[in-house]
Amino acid sequence: MKTIQLTLKNEKETLAFGEKLASLLKPSDIIVLTGDLGAGKTKLTEGILRYFGLSDEISSPTFTIVNEYHSDFCPIYHFDVYRLEDSSEFLEIGGEEYFEKGICIIEWGEMISDILPKDYIHIIFDKEDTDENIRKLKITSYGNKLDCYLERILS
Repeated sequence: MKTIQLTLKNEKETLAFGEKLASLLKPSDIIVLTGDLGAGKTKLTEGILRYFGLSDEISSPTFTIVNEYHSDFCPIYHFDVYRLEDSSEFLEIGGEEYFEKGICIIEWGEMISDILPKDYIHIIFDKEDTDENIRKLKITSYGNKLDCYLERILS
């Protein structure tokens, strides 16, 4: 497990960070996003999708639980599990079947942390009190497989 911290000054930097992160991702990688409404979770996802040529398709899956995107590289699954009661509801909809099929981006994924595979990246977004555009990110890799991603993010 490794943890790094980043400060993003605006939406443009959030999109750029999403693209940089996407350049490291492989099928079966899982990214968990945590933060208040409007903290930048969907904007980061937009950056990831933009890297794969899918930026025109982004929408928040708040009411659908999952949006599926199909890139030439692999499928990308964007979950919003905020409305689920617990991880058993995620299992009931077959959510864990997505983990090996492609890249999974899970907003509010801490709510299902008990069923996540051992290797994933958790990004916590905090809004800066003094500037509404600034986001502080705490990025933690769980398991050993993704530790190298954090090293490469900082380079």
